[in-house]
Amino acid sequence: MARLIDGKAFGETVREKVAAEVARLKAEHNLTPGLAVVLVGEDPASQVYVRNKGEQTEAAGMLSVTHRLPAETSQAALLKLVAELNADKDIHGILVQFPVPDHIDQGDVIAAINPDKDVDGLTVLSAGRLASGLPGLVPCTPTGCVMLIKDVMGDNLSGKRAVVIGRSNLVGKPVAQLLLAENCTVTIAHSKTTDLPAVCREADILVAAVGRPEMVKADWIKPGAVVIDVGMNRVPSIKNPGKTRLVGDVAFDECEKVAGAITPVPGGVGPMTVACLLYNTVTAAKLSAGLA
Repeated sequence: MARLIDGKAFGETVREKVAAEVARLKAEHNLTPGLAVVLVGEDPASQVYVRNKGEQTEAAGMLSVTHRLPAETSQAALLKLVAELNADKDIHGILVQFPVPDHIDQGDVIAAINPDKDVDGLTVLSAGRLASGLPGLVPCTPTGCVMLIKDVMGDNLSGKRAVVIGRSNLVGKPVAQLLLAENCTVTIAHSKTTDLPAVCREADILVAAVGRPEMVKADWIKPGAVVIDVGMNRVPSIKNPGKTRLVGDVAFDECEKVAGAITPVPGGVGPMTVACLLYNTVTAAKLSAGLA
């Protein structure tokens, strides 16, 4: 049976390290990292995410600012707020919680964020910095994926064969870039890939981020491979008719019998996202102050 990768426990370790670094920055440089989160509308899931982010930011000793705007807020008003946060020297990270209401263009919002404060790593400049190997802010989930992989395999990933299923700007492309920077041989697979199971079976590291419930089966897995499941899919519950359950992109029950290590859903990659958001905010603060 595969080793279970506990993202919740590892995320707590990351948060502890972030809190220690925040304390050091305050003591040695009089620098308090600040994170501003903007929520437009009343999406229930987004409200939970925003509350959790605020609580964990404060717990780490950072400045936490939350702007809750009504759903009818205009795009111009939202962009004005983003511009104000860009100019605020106490704010080092800006996160606009998505989705936003339909009358607001998500791309325009992302483009308005100062890349030096782009703790979600979504701006074009952030993507360019990552692709060019320059210092910058990387999307939180891919950062967490690589942290978990290194926790299992060690810091030296040179020569490992990595396959990433999914080519999104949020996960697939950046996690592939991060693994390439670790000297892995990386393949980005997707819906048009010929004989996808055979491609996956070549992987020492398999990252599934495609958004299709339990698509990856046991016979797709190379024995002993590290499997990182980024998927978060709601499907009907078998045990409780009328309710739903959360599953990943990997058929966990069968794949854990083949893999060397695997992330569960929930409790795997998910808890790492907020931890890496705090990590990115500290990184942004240090970059703004010219610190290594």
